[in-house]
Amino acid sequence: MVPIAFWAVVAGLFGLAVGSFVNVVICRVPAGESVVSPSSKCPSCGAPIRNRHNIPVFGWLLLRGRCYDCHAPISLRYPLVEAGTGLLFAVVTWRLLAIDMPWALAAYLYLAAAGVALAVIDFDVKRLPDKIVLPSYAVVAVLLTIAAAGAGDWWPLGRAALGAAAMFTFYFVLAFAYPAGMGFGDVKLAGVLGALMGYLSWTALVVATFGAFLLGAIVGVILIVTSSGGRKTAIPFGPFMITVALVTVFAGGWLADGYLRLTGLG
Repeated sequence: MVPIAFWAVVAGLFGLAVGSFVNVVICRVPAGESVVSPSSKCPSCGAPIRNRHNIPVFGWLLLRGRCYDCHAPISLRYPLVEAGTGLLFAVVTWRLLAIDMPWALAAYLYLAAAGVALAVIDFDVKRLPDKIVLPSYAVVAVLLTIAAAGAGDWWPLGRAALGAAAMFTFYFVLAFAYPAGMGFGDVKLAGVLGALMGYLSWTALVVATFGAFLLGAIVGVILIVTSSGGRKTAIPFGPFMITVALVTVFAGGWLADGYLRLTGLG
């Protein structure tokens, strides 16, 4: 039997390649450009990126962070996105196989790739593009249906539907009550994350739903204490939602148990 570590490494290498495409999505989707064509080019001089320089992470290292043609600096964010996506693919694969959910792996790898793209875009332009979020409903629905059919267990799929509805409704009510604090893009994303977390368990759904607010509050306090921001500083909420969802995939049960012990309820 092939060890889980082997598949995690394979997934990590695949994730590096996916991360290269995620960089394209991050740059082009907010600008309304095609992610298919034209081929990648230097943002400074417009010279096409050569194939040997387009290898994830290693291409940037080979060029020493500068364009081959004009020698303009190439942002460190490109290899970080590629490496981060690769790492997430490896970790998610290890976790899903460890808990014996191989059929659901594709759905959570999609979460990793789309999550990185949406988090960075939200940081950049303070919005979550419908071109990514809305199609994610169909993609996640198909992948989770395949997972339920492959596992021969349909209850997680029903739980995913309930989770999507519950998390969407919760965020919708919050956005309606306090529109200045939350955008409708967060509400639409909540439905996608609710489905993925609900498929895992009710515990994962609860941790992901409320954990995002806890993380946001912690970051907000840090910004205020370090004088990096104030109470009215606009902080995109999407990255908190995505970060907590990904952490929940790996450690949702541990986080819930830790909270219960901390509050004396466990």
